[in-house]
Amino acid sequence: MNEEDLRKLRLAGGIAARALRKGQDMVDEGVRLLDVAEEVEAYIISNGARPAFPVNISINEVAAHYTPKAGERGVFDAGDVVKIDVGAHIDGLIGDTAATVEVSSRRNQDMIASAERARDIVMEIIGEGMPINTLGQAVESSIKADGFLPVANLTGHEVKRYDLHAGLTIPSVDDGNSERIEDGMVLAIEPFVTNGEGLIKPGRQGNIFRLRDGGKVRDESARELHRLIREEFGTLPFCDRWVQDLMPRANIHLNKLVRHGLVSGYATLVEVKRGCVTQSEHTVIIRGRKGEVSTLP
Repeated sequence: MNEEDLRKLRLAGGIAARALRKGQDMVDEGVRLLDVAEEVEAYIISNGARPAFPVNISINEVAAHYTPKAGERGVFDAGDVVKIDVGAHIDGLIGDTAATVEVSSRRNQDMIASAERARDIVMEIIGEGMPINTLGQAVESSIKADGFLPVANLTGHEVKRYDLHAGLTIPSVDDGNSERIEDGMVLAIEPFVTNGEGLIKPGRQGNIFRLRDGGKVRDESARELHRLIREEFGTLPFCDRWVQDLMPRANIHLNKLVRHGLVSGYATLVEVKRGCVTQSEHTVIIRGRKGEVSTLP
């Protein structure tokens, strides 16, 4: 990794971290989810980066992949456990970070702290040569010692340029994978903790999309939207709020692209027993035997 890329990774990570803090501070009873998402994304842009994906605001049993639609009026309620997941990139070099906030309550503070503690354990031990299953074992042991379960089928992930989920996956359990971490890797470490069964399943179709290879559509406007999406977002995820600015009636043409297989959507991810879920995430750059956390404010 050259010094310029390292500089951009650090800069993107810092912007993502401060944007996340802004989102956390906004969450309160009666506040619109849409306002938080738009404020956080605007902060990223105003500070010289671009959102690496739409801000995820996933509540209670929804673990991930929810972002509000354009015009959505939903608000936070007392007792909500809110996961905010934020990504920023500079020239495709990504900082990915997340935290959990509880609205007007402290009933789930132990579970929020458990996710943070498991994340921080990995930050302390991760480095070149570390087996992946050792990281998973550390996370699993920490969370179970707190009286909760890790979400076994949600993982951290390697991050590459313009590729949010690339290469390695980093589980929150010991999955037996003894493959080793390599110098220069960029990894997003994100334990999910639950008081449910410890598994997630696909829920309703969400509002996050990505381009797919293949597929054809005859509609000229839909083809033009496809071109604009590729030009604006490339291989990174996007949402309907973002495509509205690209051309008139963009959402109609987006639906055509989905039907013809040129765009796919992410389903929301829901705990199988509807248990509450918490999340905490940092991006870490592997530099020899140490990991450098890039997503600090």
